[in-house]
Amino acid sequence: MRAAEVILQALKREGVDTIFGFPGGVLLPLYDALYDSDIRHVLVRHEQGAGHAADGYARASGRVGVCMATSGPGATNLVTAIATAYMDSVPLVAITGQVSRHLLGLDSFQEADVTGITLPIVKHSYLVKNSADLPRIIREAFYIASTGRPGPVVIDIPVDVTKEELEFDPEEIPAMRLPGYKPTVKGHPKQIREAARVIAAAERPVIYAGGGVIIAGAADELRELALYGHIPVTTTLTGKGCFPEDHELSMGMVGMHGTPYANYALSQADLILAVGVRFDDRVTGKLEAFAPHAKYVHIDIDPAEISKNVPVDVPIVGDAKRVLAALLGELKKLELSPDRHLPWMEQVEKWKRDHPLVIRESEDGEIMPEWAIHKIWEVTRGEALVCTEVGQHQMWAAQHYLCKHPRRFISSAGLGTMGFGFPAAIGAQVACPDELVIDIAGDGSFQMTMQELATVVQHGLPVKVCIINNQYLGMVRQWQELFWNGRYSYTCIECQPDFVKLAEAYGIAGYRVTRPEDLEEVLRVAFASDGPALIDIRVKREANVFPMIPAGGTVHDMMEREL
Repeated sequence: MRAAEVILQALKREGVDTIFGFPGGVLLPLYDALYDSDIRHVLVRHEQGAGHAADGYARASGRVGVCMATSGPGATNLVTAIATAYMDSVPLVAITGQVSRHLLGLDSFQEADVTGITLPIVKHSYLVKNSADLPRIIREAFYIASTGRPGPVVIDIPVDVTKEELEFDPEEIPAMRLPGYKPTVKGHPKQIREAARVIAAAERPVIYAGGGVIIAGAADELRELALYGHIPVTTTLTGKGCFPEDHELSMGMVGMHGTPYANYALSQADLILAVGVRFDDRVTGKLEAFAPHAKYVHIDIDPAEISKNVPVDVPIVGDAKRVLAALLGELKKLELSPDRHLPWMEQVEKWKRDHPLVIRESEDGEIMPEWAIHKIWEVTRGEALVCTEVGQHQMWAAQHYLCKHPRRFISSAGLGTMGFGFPAAIGAQVACPDELVIDIAGDGSFQMTMQELATVVQHGLPVKVCIINNQYLGMVRQWQELFWNGRYSYTCIECQPDFVKLAEAYGIAGYRVTRPEDLEEVLRVAFASDGPALIDIRVKREANVFPMIPAGGTVHDMMEREL
């Protein structure tokens, strides 16, 4: 069969049921083969949307997301999405078309060195020179993308390769030889025993959990360990949902815009059990002052992350699910008493009482953005699958939309990609067709990928968009107010479309809410509808996200809103 058909058969063998893409000249052989394929193709309106949609599909389902773009500008439009997936450890396979082999390196029409451009932001990449290598390459790509610490893999395929004919047996699994790639999944028993000993001896322990817990499917193991050890839990942005945020042991998100009590607890802890995290700067702030009294037990499948930012006392390289299960077994041998650190638990509860997250319904009759998020949470009972864009609304959502389950809160954390949330919600809706999927958006971020409104209409995807509209590039404006003497340099975006009319132009139900008393009813009507909906929620323009620790600061620099 033709190589283009081999590609699709090989993808099906890997369990691929959906491709997000946008066609182009060098992809014509592949798209012609797709015409007769039972693989679903979701036609986006911009290649970046394809990448983010595949990302959202992967995060919501736990499977590898697949996107496809043509050569040159099509492939370069995927770069931001690939970098987003790389920073957040998302399993992604990006298939890019390329000019014919004899035209490579000649500055040919729509030629770009895709493997070179993406080299720093992929887990691995391939430039296919021989069609006979396709079955092996596709198998390797999916294996690499989904195992160990997941990440994106690029397969760049010249158009003449896709036209070649070769023999292919879908039942024949090609041999895979990757001698340099052997992720460690089983933690060292001695280190696990030492970790148990250190945890048992701690008087002020904290569990600091990240996206690695969700990737490993280790939420149950984490919860069981926290309950048995009676240890408070805080999470990163990508870790939201790995521990139920309505549980008494939950302290919510930690870091720059994390809860005050989570930040205070980490700063005073004598033991931090870090699982699937990378101690990024938005959590640690000033590294020299971060958790100065703590010993560290760090569990991560990527050895490069251990002691990268903070020196670790007990390093454990391995899969979080397996390591946590083994660690719990060792802890149970020690027969821990739940009262062994009662003063610490009382202190954590006192911080929660004294420094709560404040939710104000309105100010001067205007909707407060954090209350709008809280109302979305109330109406959905915290059971929706929420995606976010990037900015103030993202942090308000992280603070006030409490998650009880993993893979229910999807956001661009590491790269902080504006325009991510809406196409990610499209991918999440494709992966979870029976779920209520909501994109909590900012008016700045949404305008970066709002052309994907056509995608939800064409493919019948009932994604709901809630725009927290303050007519500013809110997070940048907040920094300008707090640190740049209120000089709002080019952050006002009052000039914007009428989002309700925009939605209606695409054939989507549009709503606008300007008064607090109207919000709940509009949310209920929109969320109950069978099709896509857009809600323009006009909020207080210069509201700020608090608490906030300035960049490079410490918990002592934390700015809290006055009660």
